[in-house]
Amino acid sequence: MKTKFQGGPKSATPASSAAIVTKPAVVLLSGGLDSATVLALAREQGFACHCLSLDYGQRHGAELQAAARVAEALGATAHRVLKLDLGQLGGSALTDNSIAVPIAGVQPGIPVTYVPARNTIMLSLALAWAEVLGAQDIFVGVNAVDYSGYPDCRPEFIRAFETLANLATKAAVEGRPLKLHAPLIAMSKAQIIASGARLGVDYGITVSCYQADAQGRACGVCDSCRLRSEGFAAAGVADPTRYADGN
Repeated sequence: MKTKFQGGPKSATPASSAAIVTKPAVVLLSGGLDSATVLALAREQGFACHCLSLDYGQRHGAELQAAARVAEALGATAHRVLKLDLGQLGGSALTDNSIAVPIAGVQPGIPVTYVPARNTIMLSLALAWAEVLGAQDIFVGVNAVDYSGYPDCRPEFIRAFETLANLATKAAVEGRPLKLHAPLIAMSKAQIIASGARLGVDYGITVSCYQADAQGRACGVCDSCRLRSEGFAAAGVADPTRYADGN
């Protein structure tokens, strides 16, 4: 599925803060809070943002509708959704409905919501599209501070993937190296929200919940909901999240 937006940005971002678009970039866009912020930051830097979302069999499929809303609202040049059913492999509460999503609070260790190799797969697909577009920049919203212990959200992983990208692609071998941007990697959730608020991101159209319902309403008790709620409180920003229980 692909969507191309015409007519320029429809973002709430003040025009004075947006740089002149100079070159293309691929932005991984889940439809959640973090990736929406990354898209706004990339746009601020003047990139023509080609957003890529993955329909990988996630139980919180409402995030894909959120991704489409975010891409349009923040002035993406294009938005594509690739289907790749990781549910056939299982191994995660996000792709296997027989595994319950934890709701007791963030615990030490790697939780069952970790999807095996997900970020590696997503970045590989983003890398392929970047080569086709002639883009030398990829943006991803991984975070190593307020996160749930995922190994593919660490700075070491980002550095290693960038090294791989510049060994594995025709573009890099021919002198067009790729830069992997992870602007949120060292931010707290509160800092991420403050950055997005400065750029006019409407977090009310994003979906972060691991078990959001079909309308995108959040459960309020999964790890992602807890981290999101705590981030808004710490940032002093009103939480626009819609919850399934109406609160």
